[in-house]
Parts: sequence; C-alpha cells; structure tokens
Amino acid sequence: MFPLCFVHMKSPFKLRFVPIFLTTLSVIVLLAGCSTPARDVSRYPADAATVLPGKGPLQTWPGFTNVWADRHAAWQRDTNIENGAVVFLGDSITQGWTTLAKVFPDFKVVNRGIGGDTTRGVLYRMKPDVLALKPSAVVLLIGINDLGLGGKPEVIADNIKAILRALRQSNPHMPIVVCKVMPSKHQLADKIKQFNALVDEIVKSNPQCIRCDTWSIYADENGDCKKDEFPDLLHPNAIGYAKWAEALKPIFAQLNLGTEKAP
Repeated sequence: MFPLCFVHMKSPFKLRFVPIFLTTLSVIVLLAGCSTPARDVSRYPADAATVLPGKGPLQTWPGFTNVWADRHAAWQRDTNIENGAVVFLGDSITQGWTTLAKVFPDFKVVNRGIGGDTTRGVLYRMKPDVLALKPSAVVLLIGINDLGLGGKPEVIADNIKAILRALRQSNPHMPIVVCKVMPSKHQLADKIKQFNALVDEIVKSNPQCIRCDTWSIYADENGDCKKDEFPDLLHPNAIGYAKWAEALKPIFAQLNLGTEKAP
C-alpha cells in the first residue's frame, strides 16, 4: 500500500483521491490473489495420490491414463453442443453404453464415462466434465472400481457424498439419479451390498436425488451377476443395458425429461 506521507495534505482533491485510489488498488490486488487458473483434467495427474480429492484407492491399471486422455480429447470437440444435456457419469460401464442417443432420443444425452475411473477421479474431473455443461440432470454410476481395488464401502460412500454435494452446490434444482452398483464378481458381493446400503441412506436424506435400482434387477440368489447379462462378470451386454434403460425410463418420465429434442 502507498504511504500517505507523500500526499500534500492541504489539497482537498488529493485527500479525496487517495482513499479511493487505495481502495480500488486493494480490490484489484485481492481479486488477483483469489483467482485460480482452471484445472486442466485432460491428462490424468502423475501425482494423483496427492492431487485427487477424496479418500480411498486410485486406479492402478496401466492403460487407464491413455483411456482418460483419449476420452477427454474426444469430449473437447463436442462441448459446444452438449449444454443442458442429461449427463451419464461413471466408469467403463457407462462408457460402454454407446447407444444412449438411440435409447433416449427425446432429449440430449452426454456420456461422461471413463473406463477404470473411481469416485476420486469423478471428483477431480467434476467441474470441467460435468458442471461446465450445465446439465438438466445427471445419472451417476460409480464405485465398482473402488471396491475392486480394495476400497472400504464407508470410505467410498463418503466420496459419493462429496460428489452429490458438488452437484447440489452447482444447481440445487437439478435431478440426480444415483444408480446402485451392479452385481459383479462373486468375491465382491458382500462389499457391493454394504456400499449400496450406505448410499441408500445418503440418497434418502437428499431430496434432489432419486435412487435407481440397478442391483436387484441383475442379481441372482447369491448376489452375483449372471453370465448371460455380464459375460465378463463386470460389464453388461446388450441385454444388460436394455434392463438399465427400462429401470431409468419411468424415472425420466417422472422428471418430465424429453421436452428438449436431441440435435
């Protein structure tokens, strides 16, 4: 701040000018200090353990960084036509749903799934990949990779809370459809049940959220997925995706989605 001793105190103009100038200067400096550059999420960070928000495991699959970069490169070309879409957010199960536009032709849909992603990855890329699109609704399915990497259900559920909080803060009126983690390999059945139960309680306390039951429509008597719907015991095939679509359609009807036609 400039010292007042350099100003001639007998001049009424200078006496009026100095505090105005200093106040304006202070605001400029303060705003400059508060501004932060936009996060570039086009590359998965090498220091993910310290950079990614939330807690729990990180993806260790060697091909993950390439999938992350490829997906973002493709999305960069389409952002201008995606505002106001229903955003499907998740991992490879979401990424693999390549027929979304055909299944839901009455409104714009955007696929923001990245194969191998975790709840921490979703938190990291939330603003540029989702919030920047000003979505009309979000369909969230995430958590199976966390569980497969040894994550504790209660820790992953806390990350889900953080994801829902970010969505709510961006738009408190935007519907959020929270899908249950689908049944998978047998050794994960108990963890999936525990995690889904924890998220059930989170959704109940959040009137902005709607739960989509994408567990019981697939699970057999042991809580496992079925080979004819999940050939690799992880990813649904066309039959599996058709069941997911049927579970979502009444929810979308309840939300009156479909008034805006897809381009």
